[in-house]
Amino acid sequence: MSHLVAIKTVHTIVWAFFAVSIAGIPLSASAGRFDRVLVLAGVVSVEVLVLAFNRMRCPLTAVAARYTQDRRANFDIYLPEWLARHNKQIFGTLFVLGLLYSLARAAAP
Repeated sequence: MSHLVAIKTVHTIVWAFFAVSIAGIPLSASAGRFDRVLVLAGVVSVEVLVLAFNRMRCPLTAVAARYTQDRRANFDIYLPEWLARHNKQIFGTLFVLGLLYSLARAAAP
């Protein structure tokens, strides 16, 4: 397996973990499992901090860049190019909406 394939595979697995975590926030809130909401929000917040300290780029992107000249939005991950290009906007919005939904559910009688 080439280095780039390995990096793209790991990056995709990490991305899927965080995508599932973000989706799990409103699902957990709807089930009244606010303990899970806190854990998932904490895990995703760590990823947000990693991105913030890395100029909003995944550290794996820099590693993948060593092995290719390709700089398309998905050169470092197995995602469709449109999703890779808009990933932070889409999942950032879903994360915030999930947190707002969770807060509303927790405040409801």
